Amino acid sequence: MTSYLRFSLANARFLAFGTLAATLSGFGQTFYIAIFGGELRAAFDLTHGEYGLLYSLATLGSGLLIIWAGRQLDRMPLPRFVTFVGLGVALGCLLLASAQTAVMLGLALFLLRFCGQGLFTHVSATSMGRYFDANRGKAVSIAAKGLPLGEAIMPAIAVALIAAIGWRQTWYLSAAFMLLLAIPLLLWLLRGQGRREEAHMAHRRSQAEEPGVNTAARQWTRAEVLRDPRFYRVLPVMMAAPLTVTGMLFHLAALADGKGWSMGWLAGSFTGFALAHVAGLLVAGPLLDRHGARPLLRGFLWPMAAGLAIVATVDQPAAAWLFMALMGLSLGGAATLLGALWPQLYGVAHLGAIRALVHATLILSTAITPVAIGVALDGGLSMEAIALMLAGYLVGATVLAWTAVAPRPQAEKTA
Repeated sequence: MTSYLRFSLANARFLAFGTLAATLSGFGQTFYIAIFGGELRAAFDLTHGEYGLLYSLATLGSGLLIIWAGRQLDRMPLPRFVTFVGLGVALGCLLLASAQTAVMLGLALFLLRFCGQGLFTHVSATSMGRYFDANRGKAVSIAAKGLPLGEAIMPAIAVALIAAIGWRQTWYLSAAFMLLLAIPLLLWLLRGQGRREEAHMAHRRSQAEEPGVNTAARQWTRAEVLRDPRFYRVLPVMMAAPLTVTGMLFHLAALADGKGWSMGWLAGSFTGFALAHVAGLLVAGPLLDRHGARPLLRGFLWPMAAGLAIVATVDQPAAAWLFMALMGLSLGGAATLLGALWPQLYGVAHLGAIRALVHATLILSTAITPVAIGVALDGGLSMEAIALMLAGYLVGATVLAWTAVAPRPQAEKTA
């Protein structure tokens, strides 16, 4: 804990930037948009299936475009890139507030998913993974705490604002917040940091060009990563937590109905989810810095698999809190790995392009699960059966990834 504190104080502004970017991704995250689901379905006369399909299409479009857009982080100064992302979120909020047709709603959801859930998350994890070496795990885990912060406060704020001023005015207020407070604060936190990061990247690229210099073995391009068998053994385990959490949370009402749990009780369990998410981040960061990615990769999904097994077999209301807490714990490990694994495997010179590819794959997986689970429910499958199937996927993906990452060399551990 002392090393965490020293590191945080020494890099407070840049870590605060990464944390804020992760928090702002909440405007495009499922946990936040789902709060408006009832109002949106009523306003646009959509069935549950139609709304889910629209959301999945918006997510799919986001995942495809982020392959190109995320790569621009390798080429564009960080302050400029962040400004474009913030403006995109603000535009999405304005479109959603003023939408009169389902097409406008779909476009607004696309912008929120693309710039919020997609690019703000990409900015946070990539900037932390690129800038820090020895303390990369700590940096990623600290910045990633912005997401559980959003999980803890944004739904409650949204519910209060909807009750006070209505859902459209809430989105207008969100746009004003982004333009007048969030973007200026992000740029202030980056003041002077952009030049340091560019100098750091120039140094790392020059190292990659020098014969015999070992930086994460070598600096891989995205094309080389796509030809690396390790990538395909690791990718399923990295997809597992986002697709599981998105699918289960999007169909939380179906889970409540099947179990006889109230939605109020389930909504309260988000407190346990957020706290466990933070705990997972606190544990995963130092573990990764001390031992490398391999031990974390082997074990971070077991809590989530156990939570799904509990959902499948236990009907007591307390199981909801245990399930949500175990999901949050694994999500903390997933967030740390997502930011720190790729630079460890493939270097940092092309990290933006590589992370964009990975993030696009994760987004595509989260686009599939709401529709797939919805179809399964319509076909008569229970949420308990779906939970067991997801648990089986988590176990299989973990086993597949066990041999993908070699033990960390002793020299690297002590560097």
